[in-house]
Parts: sequence; C-alpha cells; structure tokens
Amino acid sequence: MTKRERVNRIIKREKVDFLPSQITFSDRTRDDALTKALGLKQNTSLDDFLQNHLFISLIKADYPLFLRNDVTLMRELEKDGYCRVDLEKGVVYDSWGMGVKMGSDGFFASFHPLEKKLTKEFAEKWMPERIWKAVQADTIEERVKLWTPPDPAAPGNYDWMKRDIEEHGSEFFIVPSGYFGLYERGYGMIGLPQMFENMAGNPALVTELLEKITDYKIEVAKRMVKFDVDAGHMGDDLGTQVGPFFSADMFHALLKPMYKKLFGVYKAAGKKMMMHSCGCITQFLPDLIECGLDVIEPVQPCMGLPFIKKEYGKDLTFWGGIDTQDLLPFGSPERIRKEAAEVIRLLGKGGGHIIAPSQEIMNDVPLQNIVALVETIVEEREKAAAL
Repeated sequence: MTKRERVNRIIKREKVDFLPSQITFSDRTRDDALTKALGLKQNTSLDDFLQNHLFISLIKADYPLFLRNDVTLMRELEKDGYCRVDLEKGVVYDSWGMGVKMGSDGFFASFHPLEKKLTKEFAEKWMPERIWKAVQADTIEERVKLWTPPDPAAPGNYDWMKRDIEEHGSEFFIVPSGYFGLYERGYGMIGLPQMFENMAGNPALVTELLEKITDYKIEVAKRMVKFDVDAGHMGDDLGTQVGPFFSADMFHALLKPMYKKLFGVYKAAGKKMMMHSCGCITQFLPDLIECGLDVIEPVQPCMGLPFIKKEYGKDLTFWGGIDTQDLLPFGSPERIRKEAAEVIRLLGKGGGHIIAPSQEIMNDVPLQNIVALVETIVEEREKAAAL
C-alpha cells in the first residue's frame, strides 16, 4: 500500500495497515539542518524518517509565503515577476503586493498594500505594476474597487507543482496548497484592523474584496483539478485559542457562500476537500461540512478532541491533535510518548485520522522530542488502525 493509497483509504474509512502521519516545520528551510542533526544518510530523506505521507506542493505565486528566507529562490522568482525582495528591510513583496517578513520562525504579513494610500515612488519600486493605480487611491473603497488579483494563468505558475506531482505523486498524497485563503488574503491586503472594522461596519466592502479573491482562487482550482491529485486545499485561520475571530452571523454572511463556491469546484471534479484553520473553530465545523469539507487541519487540543471525534468523526478526517504549544516544546520524551499515544488512539479509532502535531513544529521543539514523537507514531499507528 502506497502512502497515497493509505491516506485515500483513511479518508474513506476503509481498512488500512496503519494510520498515515505527517510532520512539517514552520520554517521550511530547516530541513537540511534537521537532516544533518539527525545523522541521516544522504539517500535517506527527512520525509522518510518522519514517516510523512503527504507532499504539500505550491504554485510559484505562493512560494514567497513559505520559502521567504531562501534568498536565492526569491531572487529567481523576482526575475519571473512573482515577488520583489527588499533585503534592507527584510521583506518579500509577493505578486499580490503583500509584504512577508523574512527571517522569522513563523509567518508574519508585515505589509498590507491596500491599507493606506501609497506614494508613487514606493508603489513603482515594490508593487506589481497592475496595482499601481489602486494603491495610490485616496480611500480604501477606491483602492479595493481598482485593485485586481494576480493572473492565475501567469506563465510558469504551475510548473513546479507539475514537477512535484510527477516526482512524488505515485507515492505521496499530493496536497495542492491553498494558502493564503480568502479571509487571510483579505486581511493580508487591507490589514487586520481594517478587516475587522469593515466586517462589522462596511460588509459590502469586505464582500467586494472577498469576491475578487474567491474568483482568483476558483480559476486556480479549475486548473488544479486537472492535475493528478486527490484533493483540493484551502487555508484560512478563523480562530484564536478560545473561539472564532468573528461571529457566526458574519461567517455565514461573508465567508460561507465563498467557501461553498470554491469547495464546489473540487467536489464537482470528484476531489476530496481539505482545509487548514488554526484556532478553536469547533462551532464552524457543521458549516464547513455543509460546504463540502472532508479533512480539517490542524486539529488543536482547544477544539475538544473527544467532543469533535464523537460529533463530527463520521463526516471529517482529523489531521493533527498532538499539542505543539506545551507538550512538544516543553514536555519530556516520556511525557510525549504517553500523551501522543492517547491522542492517536482517541482520534484514530474507527479511522478518519492522519497522525500529526496540532501545528507545524517551530524551532523551539528540541530534537529529542521530535525523535520521541516519530517513535511513538511508529509504535502506535498499527494498533490505532485496528481499534
């Protein structure tokens, strides 16, 4: 059974030899350092050591979001028009005009092109030419109206994803990354305070912004469904550790209709639908299921693991669950083995579980704790599949 087959079967609640798993890191440039620290042989990939089953692939336009610290790669993308690199300030401006901070362990959108009027000099130096007029408009209403997303059919945009599928698709379950999502890209463009203020006070503006982003995402999805992949993907962080960022009414009015349209492209093509959302978004799970969601990631302890398994386990596959805020960075290897095993058994019973941490692992997790997690996965995955 290939890794791809195992993931497909676990989503469908079909019998597997053992549960699939996935461990990824917030700083994707950390892979080489980890390979060396773990003492892996040159022909032994980090994915093999980590027991990874999924391969997350990006279109070129999305590389600045995750590989922003790879200056050589960013310069290559800059030549092709996918970003602009300001090494002096440590910012990469992507093809949307959004600035991403370099050098940080986690992700930080440090510049929002539609937040305020930009000078002509700044716009022409750092922004894509197609939005020069928009970012120099006086009001946010004018800026949103004039602004247009990137071209989803830009030359070469899908070349690296096609390469990933050709090289890894026979073995791994390919996830065609959908980061940034709709809400995230929205506040990436106008800033989080403006996003919240206008969701409450000027929802028509937010709707106009989200519709443009959704239309772009749909055009990307129409191309992705033609590839040899088994799922679509979308990433939107909808909550904090204690609940959603906004009310259910706002979600229903502004985001749910957009999700339905976007998810529908993948579902109509016979693909499963995956979504990343940080935070305690338990109250939105029924709506996301209605939109066509099959896999939710990451699953965080704040969501109430026993509750969501009982209430939504028949509809959703849970990808995640092993605590990255306290257990992995601060727990002993012995504690990790005990608590990780409990999560695997809970979420893995009856299928519908991809073993994984509750977030991407950051640089504060010691090497010995990563090893303890991998050893626990190998020890528990077959037993959990039989529950």
